[in-house]
Amino acid sequence: MIDTTTHMGKGLLSIYKKFDQINISGYMQPQYQAASREGAKSYNGGDFATHARDRFMLRRGRIRFDYVHYNELDQPSLQFVFQFDGTERGVAIRDFWGRFFENKWRLFALTTGMFARPFGYEVNVSSSDRESPERGRMSQILMKSERDLGAMVSLEPRGRTNGWRYLKLDLGFFNGQGLTGPNEYDSYKDLIGRLSLKPYPVTGKLQVSAGVSLLQGGFIQNTKYVYNMDSHNGQKAFVVDSSEGNLYGKAPREYRGIDMQWKLKHAWGNTELRGEYWWGTQTATANETETPGLLLTAPYYIRKFDGAFFYFLQHIVNKKHQVGVKYDWYDPNTAVKGSEIGGAGSNVTAANLRYDTWSFGYNYYFNDHLKLMLWYDVVKAEKNALPDFASNMDADIFTCRLQFRF
Repeated sequence: MIDTTTHMGKGLLSIYKKFDQINISGYMQPQYQAASREGAKSYNGGDFATHARDRFMLRRGRIRFDYVHYNELDQPSLQFVFQFDGTERGVAIRDFWGRFFENKWRLFALTTGMFARPFGYEVNVSSSDRESPERGRMSQILMKSERDLGAMVSLEPRGRTNGWRYLKLDLGFFNGQGLTGPNEYDSYKDLIGRLSLKPYPVTGKLQVSAGVSLLQGGFIQNTKYVYNMDSHNGQKAFVVDSSEGNLYGKAPREYRGIDMQWKLKHAWGNTELRGEYWWGTQTATANETETPGLLLTAPYYIRKFDGAFFYFLQHIVNKKHQVGVKYDWYDPNTAVKGSEIGGAGSNVTAANLRYDTWSFGYNYYFNDHLKLMLWYDVVKAEKNALPDFASNMDADIFTCRLQFRF
């Protein structure tokens, strides 16, 4: 109740009208984890300390502010989003972007700032909604932190009677290194796009969605030394190309992806099956396949990769109980396998190992604001000839997490 007959009341009313479209949301994920070995290397919340095999941690703690402005026809004209993540490891920005909506044809929107790359399905599922504790290994390496700085145009019919309303196209240009580095270090940009079919009702109980994704980009080669896969002394090996023309050229990053999701509704809740496959070319260093976040003078290694994510999710008894199975693999170098990795003089390091991860879990939804997750990950690296391969590279991880959400 505001007394608008007073000067102060009129001021409060104007403030209320200006900010009544602000929404504040957030979630927190405290968890306990146990590994099968001390010092386990893990993509499930990060590596364990050298002498630790279990831990308590705050995996994520996020607050998000959304502001939406509506025009005189009650249509959204712009959106502003700010989200940050705070844990015992520090505070960092996760989203900071603005979006402008075109309302003449109600087809287009322009987004600019720091936001999730429009590539694939798993990358764009919020960590608060995802049914497993973490995204797959490939997502975390090739799309670290999911976000990047850039600008994107979206084509998405917003009219309920529009025959194309189930289709969406996102297309944008991005710096490329995402949150792996503090700023842009070259003039090359990544073109990223995704054409998706939004959940489409095939029948009254079955919904299907799908998408195809593309990333075409790269970054500057600050060295003339570039390694490509070839044959050397009768074995597969990285062979150096030291041509002067390599210096300040473009190191390729080219990804392709396809995905599909099925959801069947029944008396218990839902049965869901999801599949996603990526393949392409990645440039990194001898011991990493992650895109460099800084300008390096170390030699670059070019690899062909592929990987996938598969989910099976099933409600049991009712929607409060859910069990799940997840399988993902990431092969950073499809040109070598097994004993070809680690061969003498091949320059093929542990960064070229394929990893397969099976995850099994149970989720209990107390209500819309509290969720319990119990998941177990079984991680296996392919057999290899590396003399110093560490056994803790494929440790199993158990996760018990509570998620609080508002």
